[in-house]
Amino acid sequence: QVQLVESGGGLVQPGGSLRLSCAASGFTLSSYALNWYRQAPGKERDLVASITSVGGVRNYADSVKGRFTISRDNARNTVFLQMNSLKPEDTAVYYCNAFLRRVGTSVDYWGQGTQVTVSS
Repeated sequence: QVQLVESGGGLVQPGGSLRLSCAASGFTLSSYALNWYRQAPGKERDLVASITSVGGVRNYADSVKGRFTISRDNARNTVFLQMNSLKPEDTAVYYCNAFLRRVGTSVDYWGQGTQVTVSS
């Protein structure tokens, strides 16, 4: 069974840190581009960070540059999102995504989401 399972969310004060994990089962992450998205109440789901399958090239939304770091551990079949200097506006449900483009098709897996709340 193919699954992506996020963990590490929770309540944190402004300025604090959290580390999200997303573990894959039923498939191997190493060939996939990996992404973290987030969705705040009443808003669209936005891409926060991505890392390519080849070369490990990282990209970030402007709102999180310098504060968030995406990384992948192919040996553990897991992707991480280290979030530092958290702000109330980072409050959202965070989703991990694995994407693979093939000739004529693509494969797209999503986790169930983990809640991150930044509040004093």
